[in-house]
Amino acid sequence: MSAHHQLFGLYVPGRTWLHRLGVGPKFALMVVVSLVPLLVRQPWLSGVFLALTALLVLSTRLGWRRCIALPRALWIMAGLLVAYQLIWGTWQDGLMLVANLVVCLYASRILTLTTPAPVLLDALVAAARPVRWVGGNPERVGLAASLMIRSIPFLFGSFASVRAAARARGLERNLFAQLAPVVVAAVAYARATGEALMARGLGDEEAD
Repeated sequence: MSAHHQLFGLYVPGRTWLHRLGVGPKFALMVVVSLVPLLVRQPWLSGVFLALTALLVLSTRLGWRRCIALPRALWIMAGLLVAYQLIWGTWQDGLMLVANLVVCLYASRILTLTTPAPVLLDALVAAARPVRWVGGNPERVGLAASLMIRSIPFLFGSFASVRAAARARGLERNLFAQLAPVVVAAVAYARATGEALMARGLGDEEAD
């Protein structure tokens, strides 16, 4: 399983109640379970919501690893957050921050694991209809989101390939040697995507 899939999840067909739940209620559920611990900021509540979101995502019956497992990079970031709080705050604050981060991640998996990407994009376009009032285009919002979704796996894959190559050359501690090729690849990918859009007439700015 790639780092991207480990982090965000990838839609898997199923027949659970979360798969059958509409995208609107599912999104509302994700927002509620994410915002409550962030706003209340109580360690015990963060622990309760962490357990709740873990149970919710496990109720998709898609396997422990797909639902609960966290990528190594997230564990490293969690350790840094706790270490920072040990120095400048309290260990309770550190654990609360990590718990809230994982709550948000599990909440997003509830949505992404049980909802096909086209359905998510259609819902986004529908929610963006009010932008027409200020001269915007909801379809362009959906297109932008689609391009973002497509670019994330590319960037994750590019970073993984560059990191493996740097490790093979003994440069795993050289941050520049790892970041520079990823930045170059990202710029090239963005330019190629922009040229493809322009070739299809999707880069024009005239009013629809």
